[in-house]
Amino acid sequence: MLDAGALIAIDRGDRRMLALLEAAREARAPLTTTAPVVAQAWHDGRVQARLAAFLKQPEVSIAPFDAMEARAVGTLATLSRHDDVVDTHVVLLARAHRQTIVTSDPDDVQKVDPKIRVVRI
Repeated sequence: MLDAGALIAIDRGDRRMLALLEAAREARAPLTTTAPVVAQAWHDGRVQARLAAFLKQPEVSIAPFDAMEARAVGTLATLSRHDDVVDTHVVLLARAHRQTIVTSDPDDVQKVDPKIRVVRI
């Protein structure tokens, strides 16, 4: 599960992030992010060619943020006392799909779930 920091690292061509992506592909691990995460990382497709190309890949899945997700995220945000709905959505989906979160700020997602698996980039 890729958070905004991971997408920003992809966009910047961060070597560690690119190595993590390659390892995930070799392991056939799912490459997932969420629509709100894309919104956080996306600024201008004319200058974000690397990120745009990554998001178009067939093995990359972008989870929607619909009304049902919004309610679940709101509930989890309240229970965890964390007001960032994007972090909370990432954690909710990572839990549901038993995925590790790739993030530049593990403290943010671990505020929602201290036991969630993270890889720091």
